[in-house]
Amino acid sequence: PTESKMSYAEFYKKHYLQWCYKRQTYYEVKKYFLNVLPEWFYKLQINKIGLKEVEYLQNFFIEKEYSTATCNRYISILKASISKAYDWKFITEEQLKDVRKVKPLKGENKRLRYLSREEIEILLSHCDRHLYPIVLTALHTGMRKGEILSLKWSQVDLKNGIIMLDKTKNYERREIAMTDTLRALFKQLHSQRRLDSDYVFLNPDTGRRYTEIKRSFNTACKKAGIKDFHFHDLRHTFASHLVMSGASLKTVQELLGHKSLTMTLRYSHLSQEHKKEALKVFERNIGHNPPIDNTLLNKKN
Repeated sequence: PTESKMSYAEFYKKHYLQWCYKRQTYYEVKKYFLNVLPEWFYKLQINKIGLKEVEYLQNFFIEKEYSTATCNRYISILKASISKAYDWKFITEEQLKDVRKVKPLKGENKRLRYLSREEIEILLSHCDRHLYPIVLTALHTGMRKGEILSLKWSQVDLKNGIIMLDKTKNYERREIAMTDTLRALFKQLHSQRRLDSDYVFLNPDTGRRYTEIKRSFNTACKKAGIKDFHFHDLRHTFASHLVMSGASLKTVQELLGHKSLTMTLRYSHLSQEHKKEALKVFERNIGHNPPIDNTLLNKKN
């Protein structure tokens, strides 16, 4: 189509961002992506982007001294947009394959930060009134920030204690069972809800849903004395405590909505450590150095 000759920026704004907005999946992050692109890439025709151009962009990010994780995240966003351009027939299959040849940078530190039970209590006690239910929802469901902020009452089944997510990151339907604590919270929120909006979490001053809570969340963390902690780490906290409570990795995978078990394996070491601690408790209960009859040890069959 003639539109395949449009610039990457035009494609991104006119088509890709509009598609992302309707799904509310990391929309703000993807919108910000345009701000980090150099002007020369911005103006490239969508059908002229290949391996060379993407590797040049990767080098640009490296020269900007972005972290390995940030570089990989930006290239991942680019690849996702190019993949969608192929779906919409703006580019050829050969071009898509060419872009996909770009490898992520090695050495990325797979960060796993989660809160202890004590830290959870401290953080919640320092959350503002509007922030508390949002943070509690993240801690009790492992839902992503975008999923929480775009949650509607039509997706909440209070009678059966189920949250139904249709627009997930993986575009697959996911049902989440509420804990008793969360169910009680949602019943309270529902009794106080505004009838002119279907969104669960609304700004009382504007009557509109929250699109970003970064400032208030960072303030709560600062007051609680919790450092190096992001909202997404609440998802890690949910998963980590599930594993340490004895839940199988398969169960955690389903609850988090991971497409493959590979992403869930980052929590496997917590399961092993928890088992070791359980054995230590067992050993203390059963007693140390039980008397052993040497004749039994030396006995041959």
